[in-house]
Amino acid sequence: MNRACVVGAGFGGLALAIRLQSAGVQTTLVEARDKPGGRAYYWEKEGFTFDAGPTVITDPDCLRELWIGAGQDMADDVTLMPVMPFYRLNWPDGVSFDYSNDEPALHREIARIAPQDLAGYDEFQRYAAGVWQEGYVKLGHEAFLDFSKMIKAAPALARYQAWRSVYSMVSSFVKDEHLRQALSFHTLLVGGNPMKTSAIYALIHKLEKDGGVWWAKGGTNRLVAGMVSLFERIGGTVRLGDKVTQVHTVGDMATEVECASGWRERFDAVASNGDIMHTYRDLLSDNPRGKKVAKQLSAKRFSPSLFVVHFALEGTWPGIPHHTILFGPRYKGLLDDIYEHGVLPRDFSIYLHHPTVTDPSMAPEGKSTFYALVPVAHMGKLPIDWDEVGPVLEKRILAEVGRRLVPDIEDRLITSFHYAPTDFEADLAAYKGSAFSLEPILTQSAWFRGHNRDDTLRNFYLVGAGTHPGAGIPGVVGSAKATAKLMLENLL
Repeated sequence: MNRACVVGAGFGGLALAIRLQSAGVQTTLVEARDKPGGRAYYWEKEGFTFDAGPTVITDPDCLRELWIGAGQDMADDVTLMPVMPFYRLNWPDGVSFDYSNDEPALHREIARIAPQDLAGYDEFQRYAAGVWQEGYVKLGHEAFLDFSKMIKAAPALARYQAWRSVYSMVSSFVKDEHLRQALSFHTLLVGGNPMKTSAIYALIHKLEKDGGVWWAKGGTNRLVAGMVSLFERIGGTVRLGDKVTQVHTVGDMATEVECASGWRERFDAVASNGDIMHTYRDLLSDNPRGKKVAKQLSAKRFSPSLFVVHFALEGTWPGIPHHTILFGPRYKGLLDDIYEHGVLPRDFSIYLHHPTVTDPSMAPEGKSTFYALVPVAHMGKLPIDWDEVGPVLEKRILAEVGRRLVPDIEDRLITSFHYAPTDFEADLAAYKGSAFSLEPILTQSAWFRGHNRDDTLRNFYLVGAGTHPGAGIPGVVGSAKATAKLMLENLL
């Protein structure tokens, strides 16, 4: 039986390992941290479960496929709970907007804040359905190993004006600024600037509309645990708490994987779910290919980082939905500061996650857990001392949540801690502390992104946010489908 190793137990690595093992390839999954999940880590403190994320589960069918392929049922391992509304959007001028796939309710919301844009919204939805068909259904699970596939896709991408940004395309359909922000902010959830990310990413609206937005009971960590349980039941091996230090090669073949503990084994194929720069610069440092690609990657644009404040409060908050976006006073200017200028502005927009409103099991009775997430420039653009700035920014963010939603937040605060760009770098080997790998602009998408199989090392593969199609749960699970197809063609 052929043997494969997957480095990194994030969603992409787990999905790939499950697909390989289901197909009869003996697969070992190696993870540096003490828990699987990658960015989907979690902490347990004082009876609270704090999930690192990702918190938005869309297209659950892409996950169910993993269980179906193994002849099992996802419902045996994971309980998905619907989230409604998907998001509540709130602006400093007092306007509030609930976004969901309940079309009558959504039309009422639009009629309330921008009645003149009702027809434009419907046109935008038709556009989003078109780019979903071209960009997700047809291309989302296909590997772009040569430029000819990109050429074949070009006419369809041109037809949907893929060179335009999401915000620009949204603005061609609706005129109200609140609605333009409501329909364009989604790219931030995969690391993209709405002002620069290709309009193809409008497909997220179709994904959400058709599949809904979901939460895994017990936290995203329970979805991870379910995937690990499935993988081990079908014969896969998980190795935790042992960092891969080198992927050894002979000529144009990856031959062995070596860990910090001294563990070293031979494999017929190796795939990395690690950060793409870390993969080439560090894991393949002994091969000229590693140095060459690392140099090429250093010239590319990487997504911003995040500053996340996890906190627990006394009381329950049925009036605060599962996901709230607290927009700041600026939109484009704030995005420019984060993506272009590399400054830490005084104002910010907050993505507030409130899981206990859906799932009270995340906290002791009568108490609640939250996290407040703020995009910040990555460390290459913003080289500040996060040990010094972090505590100050945490207080400012909590104060803003208090001002907008919880007036007595200081009296109710039980515990809090933050996760900064330096933590992304230290815990995840994320280049410059980037939270989403390469920025999802058109010239870094599909063939222009990391290839699912290396161009030179014939049995070395990539999976996860740095490869096609990109970040987010559907993206990295889609990359696993594309990568598994390539690997199985060679291994079986």
